[in-house]
Amino acid sequence: MNAFTLVFVAMCVFAIAYRFYGLFIANKVLSLKDNRLTPAVKMADGVDYVNTNKFVLFGHHFAAIAAAGPLLGPVLAAQFGFLPGALWIIVGCVVAGGVHDMVILFCSVRHKGRSIGRIAELEIGTATGHVASWAVLFILLLTLAGLSLAVVNAMHDSAWGTFTVFATMPIALLMGVYLHVWRPNDVFGASLIGVILLFVAVVAGPHVAAHPVFGPWFNLSRNQIALIIPAYGFVASVLPVWVLLCPRDYLSTFLKIGTIAALVFGVFWVRPDLQMPALTQYIHGGGPIIPGKVFPFVFIIIACGALSGFHAIIGTGTTPKMIGRERDVLFVGYGAMLVEGLVAIMALIAACVLVPADYFAINAAPAAFAKLGLDTVNLPALATAVGENIQGRPGGAVSLAVGMAYIFSSVPFMKSMMAYWYHFAIMFEAVFILTAVDTGTRVGRFFLQEMIGHVIPKFNEKRWWPGIIIASALFTSAWGYLVYTGDISTIWPLFGMSNQLLAACALIVGTTMIIRMGKAKYAWITAVPGLLMTVITFTAGIESVTDNFLPKGLYLLTTLAIVVMSLMCLVFVGAFARWRELLKIKTVAKDEYGEVVLETVPE
Repeated sequence: MNAFTLVFVAMCVFAIAYRFYGLFIANKVLSLKDNRLTPAVKMADGVDYVNTNKFVLFGHHFAAIAAAGPLLGPVLAAQFGFLPGALWIIVGCVVAGGVHDMVILFCSVRHKGRSIGRIAELEIGTATGHVASWAVLFILLLTLAGLSLAVVNAMHDSAWGTFTVFATMPIALLMGVYLHVWRPNDVFGASLIGVILLFVAVVAGPHVAAHPVFGPWFNLSRNQIALIIPAYGFVASVLPVWVLLCPRDYLSTFLKIGTIAALVFGVFWVRPDLQMPALTQYIHGGGPIIPGKVFPFVFIIIACGALSGFHAIIGTGTTPKMIGRERDVLFVGYGAMLVEGLVAIMALIAACVLVPADYFAINAAPAAFAKLGLDTVNLPALATAVGENIQGRPGGAVSLAVGMAYIFSSVPFMKSMMAYWYHFAIMFEAVFILTAVDTGTRVGRFFLQEMIGHVIPKFNEKRWWPGIIIASALFTSAWGYLVYTGDISTIWPLFGMSNQLLAACALIVGTTMIIRMGKAKYAWITAVPGLLMTVITFTAGIESVTDNFLPKGLYLLTTLAIVVMSLMCLVFVGAFARWRELLKIKTVAKDEYGEVVLETVPE
């Protein structure tokens, strides 16, 4: 199959889905109304609740949700062939991921920008909400530690990538001050400044790296990067959102979307064939990269590329506190997920344009690859072209960078720039992931403040600086310790399962709110993907424990998996009981805006 065909089909499906399915959900199911003031307007405080231009907010939201999942997940899932991953990304984005992101963002906007745990508490019950909060906090710690390790692995001993990533921080500070102090709301001017300076930073990167004086400043060790990233997360969590976090995410979006657009152009120009077959023999298990079968593990590995619980954390974290109009929920929530789906398709293509033997040689451990009996084809030439040893580099990042560099270097006049594009792709991956780390840290601070606030009410005051600093320090220290010690790398397989369980949980919570709003006839929109993902994810969790963790003596992973599944079981049981209770209600009520609902709950 030609890569051009796959990209064209995906883009057409996503465009049609936004125009029809997304609008249907916005108008008929959620009844988005601009006359209902959003938390960013009603509760504006200039720190967390900030009415933000919808395009800037789209950039922030997309940068926050688009982390390692859409880049690395599809690359690893290519083990099963290109077809399973492509089908799940395209279908999953439309009927699961986009719906999930849009509905949970709507729920938070209607509940003062509160977290998913607090929403579950209001919509389902106090006990269920507390359980959900602990589960989400646990999953968020795993997520941030895992994402940060991916950034550490991409940036350490790479002066070029480190310089460019660091350069985005002062550029973002300048944009934030320009946009909110010097020239308020001049989005075009801020964007122009940011894009020009980012271009200069990208071009200057290799020259700074090669400089005998400045190069060593940015050629940092693993441990140095592992300390710097949590420190940055702390600063981004404490400062007002408009100062650093939002403009940096917006700036990074230009690099992210610009690179993906260039990759789309490259595929349209080069029209490479997909070397990976539609299905491989590993769909039945036994693969060198993913130990399980295509079902259920393709749904788990791809994660953010089609559906992700991490998006629920962002959608009930920073984004609902900055959205100025309710109808922007469609553009920001559903639209950003579809763009992320395109990113996932491009990552899948970058992996599948490689010869299968070369793909497995890069992504499998040397011992596992040796058992396959395959001979590499283009790998020595590719390694020479990029100037790096690329064999036996599992995790997906290296093969993605090689695939991207191969496509870019196939464009006319780019043939001699394979090494440049490879290192650019590595830097691009680090920037892509880091924007989820800073936003996730801020959201984690929100969660921790809410939870401590049950015991110490003063922590519920959003502008109480001691509470902000203490919660940020505690949360950052927790995941920062895991990053520095590296212990989290052994529980990375658990993240995929717990992440998708959280996505199912968010869909179930959203279903509860839709039923309460008197829209039970539309509840299938979230209930069907939520229930399907519940079954799929529990299957993956059980198989991981019985077929992978226990046989290898990984008792910590076994315990953690059982704890996560048990917590989510309690949430689901509480939600199903609430559904039955709501569906028995015969009378209706009106909320403060005059809308008919089955039952009113506090915002």
